[in-house]
Formats: sequence, structure tokens, C-alpha cells
Amino acid sequence: MAAAGVAVARSPGVGAGPAPAARRSSPPRAARLPRLLVLLAAAAAGPRAGGAARLYRAGEDAVWVLDSGSVRGATANSSAAWLVQFYSSWCGHCIGYAPTWRALAGDVRDWASAIRVAALDCMEEKNQAVCHDYDIHFYPTFRYFKAFTKEFTTGENFKGPDRELRTVRQTMIDFLQNHTEGRRPPACPPLDPIQPSDVLSLLDHRGSHYVAIVFESNSSYLGREVILDLIPYESIVVVRALDGDKAFLERLGVSSVPSCYLIYPNGSHGLINVGKPLRAFFSSYLKSLPDVRKKSLSLPEKPNEEENSEVVVWREFDKSKLYTADLESGLHYLLRVELAAHKSLAGAELKTLKDFVTVLAKLFPGRPPVRKLLEMLQEWLASLPLDRIPYNAVLDLVNNKMRISGIFLTNHIKWVGCQGSRAELRGYPCSLWKLFHTLTC
Repeated sequence: MAAAGVAVARSPGVGAGPAPAARRSSPPRAARLPRLLVLLAAAAAGPRAGGAARLYRAGEDAVWVLDSGSVRGATANSSAAWLVQFYSSWCGHCIGYAPTWRALAGDVRDWASAIRVAALDCMEEKNQAVCHDYDIHFYPTFRYFKAFTKEFTTGENFKGPDRELRTVRQTMIDFLQNHTEGRRPPACPPLDPIQPSDVLSLLDHRGSHYVAIVFESNSSYLGREVILDLIPYESIVVVRALDGDKAFLERLGVSSVPSCYLIYPNGSHGLINVGKPLRAFFSSYLKSLPDVRKKSLSLPEKPNEEENSEVVVWREFDKSKLYTADLESGLHYLLRVELAAHKSLAGAELKTLKDFVTVLAKLFPGRPPVRKLLEMLQEWLASLPLDRIPYNAVLDLVNNKMRISGIFLTNHIKWVGCQGSRAELRGYPCSLWKLFHTLTC
């Protein structure tokens, strides 16, 4: 019996890249394998043998990095709203979108006391149960959580037409405005437009702070963005007004929108001149005014995952060999973590699982206890008269809840040929390619 971690086959091409096509002499094997791609597409779409780096790092990105121990505490009864991305560190779409998510978090960093941008990696085993609780089935999944929500909720799905930075930023504003008055984040200023009569009363303002009025069209988000950009700054109040009353705008000298009208503490007022009528120009100008400075806000401290990061000890290995530990670790991850995204399996998904397990039971080159487990799983699936089976039933069998002697699949990960220089590199995608190579060659 081959011990976990030792080589079970010699093949110089195993670790070199994607597996070649199946031999023509093995039609049953080749006929079944294409269906496996349906089940494993999310993982196989990730990076090649190089793996996916941890997408977001606490202390380095503006993204709030959550996990199973912090997500409920952060989003429950919070004084701020939350936009959380549930993702998989092996998912190709998630990896490709990460720069946009980081840029979004940095772009709205000053909104943090009203709404926060966060991320949670469902592919970390410690997060598996909580992602199941939040009903996450696809990656990435984006959920909004309103402020002061006391009862547990899985959140509201993102409903934007696309996931471009500007679109997500604008839907964040819509979400803030959808709060009822009594549950709106306290740090969020009023975002609705004021009336011309309110503007006139502000023109008589004298006090210790500036008042900036952003005039804009009804469809514009610029005024609300500037209001939120100035949340952490003192000695200034920003409001917005619409361009419906053209005669009133002419009286103030406003000839085009968007424009910003500034009322100074001494009572003087007038339009401000910026390079371009864009959010960045207006916000930067207002932040640079004399006596306008950042407040000392008491935001909750971000969890520092780096303090608990696993120290990876590099182990030398023979690149020409295929290691049992890689195959069994990948199988464990597939059956206990990846498959857990499905509450139940039916139709094409169930048939795919049956086909996959049938191939594994016949061809998996692991240790006898693992092969015996796969054979039992295959027989159980083949004998089921049900059109739909709950995932927990599969998990009970994989975990050998019946305590059948001689059946066992490791419940932890140990990468050898698939190890990376950091814990989040290579790993699972690498083990999938090795598994496909083993089954087809």
C-alpha cells in the first residue's frame, strides 16, 4: 500500500501542465470524462499550475477581509451598511475581478463609516460552513447587508446591470438610500436633493463651516458621491440640488451642470472653478479648503489575518513523480468543500456526480481505504431511486458516519508536488490537473 505523500507513478509530464487527451483505445474512460468539466469548471477555470494568490490581504488593501469568525459580528446590527463579495480564491472570474474590487474599495474608502466593501473566501475550509449558511452557490456572489439588521439574514443580491466599478459604486448609493430613515447609517448625510427655497436660506448662512451645493441633473450621481467623499471631513457640509428651476440657476450664475456653489463661513458665496466638472475635481477642491481637515473617526479595527498566516515549510520533491497526497487532498477538497456549494444535486448535476464517481471508483490510483470508499459511494449513487439527493447525505458517506471498517479519506490537505511558496498558491487547481492526467493517461 502506498503511503500518502509518496510517489505512485512516474510521468515526466504530470506536473508540466494540462493533461493530454485520453487514448483512443479507452472509449469508456474518454466518454465519461467530458461531463466532469461541468462539475469542476469553476475550479479548472482558475490559474494553471501557478495557482491563485490570496486575492485580498488585510492591512494591504482597502477591502475589509472577513472570515467565518468575523462576518456575522461585522454585518449584524452594524452602524454601517456592508457590500460583501463571497468568492473563491481558485475561481478564474474572481481572480480576474480582484483588481476592480480593490480599486472600488480604495475609491470609496472615505465612505467606510456609512458603507464598507468586504470580501470572504469560501474556498478556505474554515469558511465552508458559513458560506453554506449564507446560501452561496456561485462565485463571485455579491451581497448587501443593511445597517442595524439584528436578525440573521443572507443579505440582498447585487442587482446592477454589470460589475464595472462605476456601476457598483452607484448601486451602493442606491442601497444606502433604500434604508428607512430610522435605520440609515448615522454617519451617512442626507442624500436627497434640497429645494430652491432651502438653497435661498443657505445663502444667508454664516458660521464656522463651509456649505457646498452641487447642482446636477436628476440622473446624476456626482452630488451624492461628493457628499459621501466628504463624510470624514469636518468644517464642511455638502448638499445637492437639481437643475429643474432654470430661472433660479440663472440668478446664481449657474450656466451648466454639474456645478458646485460654495458658501463660505463669512457669508460670501459663488461658483467654484475646477479643471473639469468631475467628482474627483470637486471632492479634491473641497477637501483642500482652509480649515477643512479629516476627523478622527473610530472605525472598528480590521482583522489582521497576516498575524495568523500559516507558515509554509518548503519540502523538496521529485517533479517526475505523481504523489498520492496531492490526489487525495484534491479529492477531499472537491467532495467536502467544492461540492458543499450545492445544497442538493439533481438532474444533470446528479448525473455528472454519478459519472465522475464511477470513473474514480474504477481508475483512482489511491490507497485501498480511499478506493473502497469511492466504490461504496459509486454503488450507493447507482442504487438510489431518487431524482434529487441532499449534499449532506453524500457528506455523511464520505465522512464514513456508518463507521465501516477499512474506509477512509483524509480530512486535511497536504500538498507535495502541488505545494506552493505560499499556502494559497498552486494546491487545488494543480491537483485537479494531476487527477485528470492520471485518469486519462
